[in-house]
Amino acid sequence: MLCPRCSLSETRVIETRTSEGGRVVRRRRECPSCGYRFTTYEKVEERGILWVVKKDGRRESFDRQKLLRGLMRACEKLPVPLDVLEEAASRIEALLRERESGEVLSLEVGDLAMEELRRINKVAYVRFASVYREFTDLSNFAAEIARLIEEREDKHDNH
Repeated sequence: MLCPRCSLSETRVIETRTSEGGRVVRRRRECPSCGYRFTTYEKVEERGILWVVKKDGRRESFDRQKLLRGLMRACEKLPVPLDVLEEAASRIEALLRERESGEVLSLEVGDLAMEELRRINKVAYVRFASVYREFTDLSNFAAEIARLIEEREDKHDNH
């Protein structure tokens, strides 16, 4: 692996870890020439393109980074670690790639993202839902929050 600072071709691995449920290998590396430390990620390249069909019928290739940015935006200023969001994005992508067709509706991607956020952080879930479901007024927010409160109370009553 080339050193990003001095371009030496022989860097050494100082630590290796798996992440995203074992689907990614993270390596900390160090350049013996300049001492620069950096991180690389290794993952299997997926076969075939996964197409996302938008509401207006347009198709675009699935972009995991776009999904991750949406999750991150919903969690801004909340105590949600990045690795939790990366794992959520990986779970969503894995579910989508299991499908037979190579196409998925953008609504399905959004629904999966909302499920993940609902589990991770309720505030992030409401933020995402407000954009995704195009909340137009305060009553939409109130209805969604009431639904969350009702779910929480049902869980407490059952335990």
